Amino acid sequence: MKQNLTLDATLVSSYIKGDESALEVLISRHKQKIYSFIYSKVYDKDVAEDIFQDTFIKVIKTLKRGKYNEEGKFLPWVMRIAHNLVIDFFRKNSRMPKFDNTGEFSIFSVLSDSSLNAEKQIIKEQVETDVRRLVDELPEDQKEVLLMRIYNDMSFKEISERTGVSINTALGRMRYALINLRKIIDKHNIVLTN
Repeated sequence: MKQNLTLDATLVSSYIKGDESALEVLISRHKQKIYSFIYSKVYDKDVAEDIFQDTFIKVIKTLKRGKYNEEGKFLPWVMRIAHNLVIDFFRKNSRMPKFDNTGEFSIFSVLSDSSLNAEKQIIKEQVETDVRRLVDELPEDQKEVLLMRIYNDMSFKEISERTGVSINTALGRMRYALINLRKIIDKHNIVLTN
């Protein structure tokens, strides 16, 4: 493993010094891993190919500008670039997860999945940040019910007791919170990827 890191670092430094072939070696060493990661998010060969190309265009620009200083951690650095481009792709293309009006807001199921690998963990954190930002835009009474229900896993009976409103009012606030969240998502063109 250590040897791989040293080889990457040597190749990066050769490329920066003008050895174009060093980059080809780097790309062929990591192509499979990076491409598979991108494909596992977008499930589309052409899109994955485009994002893969964009990733390396960004890598080349950064290396040429002398802005690379990841201390030999080349692959994680490239994966971060690829991950950011995947998120940009979803945002630009407004590919929204489908919401089920009867069930609870499907995005929250992402938040509760604890068996996440490292890549999914990054995306989960991004989703959590986005969701928190959206929830903050809700009217106070709706926000309160939503947070109790989703983050504290309280029943509507418990919410009704805690807030001093009827169960029907609590249910209504939850329903409006979800309707408003969808409106906010549409307004800001936000994409929640999972």
